[in-house]
Amino acid sequence: MPDLRSLVSAPRRALSARVGAGLRGIVSGDATGTPQWVPDMKDGDDAGYFGPGSAVWAVHGDLATLVGGIRALLVQALHPAAIAGVDQHSTYRADPLARLAGTTRWLTVTTFGSRAAADREAARVRGMHRKVRGTYDAGDGVERPYRADEERLLLWVHAAFTDSFLAAHEVFAGDIPGGADAYVGQWATAAELVGATAPPRSRADLDAYMADVAGDLAATEVTRRTLEFLRRPPLPVAARAGYAVLLAGAVSTLRPEHRELLGLPDGGVRVPRAATGALLTTLRTLLSDGPPAAGAARRRLERLEGATSA
Repeated sequence: MPDLRSLVSAPRRALSARVGAGLRGIVSGDATGTPQWVPDMKDGDDAGYFGPGSAVWAVHGDLATLVGGIRALLVQALHPAAIAGVDQHSTYRADPLARLAGTTRWLTVTTFGSRAAADREAARVRGMHRKVRGTYDAGDGVERPYRADEERLLLWVHAAFTDSFLAAHEVFAGDIPGGADAYVGQWATAAELVGATAPPRSRADLDAYMADVAGDLAATEVTRRTLEFLRRPPLPVAARAGYAVLLAGAVSTLRPEHRELLGLPDGGVRVPRAATGALLTTLRTLLSDGPPAAGAARRRLERLEGATSA
């Protein structure tokens, strides 16, 4: 008589593999779902800037980053200079997944890679920033210059990511080793690697920065165009329903002043958070092995530990 558990688990494993590959393909921009820089993280001679047990590994290793990433894009769109750089120099409208893949690569390699790999990735990002410059209109008809590598924009992009990943994790994933201060303080290293000199190092610092920069934020025409794009990105049909849930979850975690600037209605948080939480729980079950990058990083650490023991 066949083992019923094996009959049930085999299709489940196959479904998990398909869902996992599809999700990783969308996020990574690679058809296989595993671009070469992921397995390359098994290489290196140290644990990286963070390592297992860190707040950064805990936050970035959870699927709540899917919500945090969408939230970060919404928040970043509120800075007229930052979003002008994206609008004028990015190919996100023609190839949105390519830009997402580039951001995913930076986040993942910096989090899970060796120090040498993270340094190379930071150099790649700094090189891209040096090419991004132009002028922007904050909504008053005055053209002002901007450069992507200037301190104010580096800090804004970093703070929007940090605030968003922190908010999403606290709502949809739970506790962080060392708490919010540990995450903000540790992830400040990423900002320094790409050229920022004074990133927030605690939750209080992050909140103070967000309050200080509030006067620079505005919903320009470029902001509204970006928001419309984020509402209806050209994703594969199979991913659209899930994305809509994640987007609603992201909106539910926005700071009230950011949601108001974006013109997004306050429809309450209970329903979107419940739906998003259910989706993430299902995805965690299907992708129980965790991020492939974290697995590659652990193999690097096991190799180093073995060499030390020998």
